[in-house]
Amino acid sequence: MATIVLAAAVVALGGCCTAPSCGDGKCAKAPPCAWSGKRVAVFGDSISDARLKMWRHWWQWVADDLGTKMSVYAANGTQWDNVPRQLDKMAQDDPDGVDAILIFMGTNDFNSNKPLGEWWNETEETVNRNGRMVKVKRRLPSQDAKTVRGRINIALGRIKSEYPRCQIVLLTPIRRGFFTCSERNVQPEDSYSNELGLYVGDYARVVREAGEVWSVPVIDTYSESGLLLSMPSFSDCCNRATNDRLHPGTEGCRRLALTVAARLKTLPPTFRMDGE
Repeated sequence: MATIVLAAAVVALGGCCTAPSCGDGKCAKAPPCAWSGKRVAVFGDSISDARLKMWRHWWQWVADDLGTKMSVYAANGTQWDNVPRQLDKMAQDDPDGVDAILIFMGTNDFNSNKPLGEWWNETEETVNRNGRMVKVKRRLPSQDAKTVRGRINIALGRIKSEYPRCQIVLLTPIRRGFFTCSERNVQPEDSYSNELGLYVGDYARVVREAGEVWSVPVIDTYSESGLLLSMPSFSDCCNRATNDRLHPGTEGCRRLALTVAARLKTLPPTFRMDGE
């Protein structure tokens, strides 16, 4: 029993909310989380699009938990090549920049059969190494906008150049369930590959790789959110159990947000100096 009480106390003290902790007969609120009051931009697709009102979005739950100010630029149906346009809109709305950018993309690249591509273009060049001119291999990020890796390179290269003090966090696409809204828009659940023979997990893996390539944290919602929307037992987490098991509904977004918020609490919310 003592161990259980101690664990509960640690959770209360380490949390991001106003849960009370008591000592010496006095109670005080836990200090606010580091993310409290920070300005956060959200880039993404329909799962994050604020204009879709059918469910309470995951970022709304996260904002409530962490106390952040969310500005959402996600757009229904978009792929990784839309991130620069969302970045342009953010720059217009907030010229001073934000503290952090969350990017939740990839499921539409999968559905549109976009090839994964390569991270690097490799050449041989002559360079001074330790006082000698020697020929060595050199690699630079691929800028091929027709591939997913090239699109990620273009997007993150620009964000890193223009907002070097901004925290950037990537979210992998989540597991997919069946979706249809018309005869021409029918998407099977994720036991099926796309027309390139690639699975949505392959696109999630590319986003994980991007964390290493661009030195940014990745929240692996594909593997860690617990959501398997294709299963009948997760019907309460879907937008519509009959024809939209692709988009998490309010309950699915609440569960998704638990993972996202918990991971964000382990990361610095920004690299900006005080007063910037």
